[in-house]
Amino acid sequence: MNRVYVCNCFGVTEDQVKKHADGGACTPRQIASACKAGTDCGSCVRRIQALLGRGSCPRRDLVEQGRPALAAEPNALVDLQDAA
Repeated sequence: MNRVYVCNCFGVTEDQVKKHADGGACTPRQIASACKAGTDCGSCVRRIQALLGRGSCPRRDLVEQGRPALAAEPNALVDLQDAA
């Protein structure tokens, strides 16, 4: 198995960063909250930014509305507000 490490300080791989991104983390800070990558020496932050890309973040609308960005199901928040 070929592992490409993004963060040597915490042993975080590209695959782990991509999985967190698929789970809704769309900024280096959110990746850091999920797995600590980028919180020690900081040399991996640019690599994390490159992996995240400049594309759209599926949960950016939630952040702009002041909602949690890493909620389990973004539609569940809408359903709860509609029920209230």
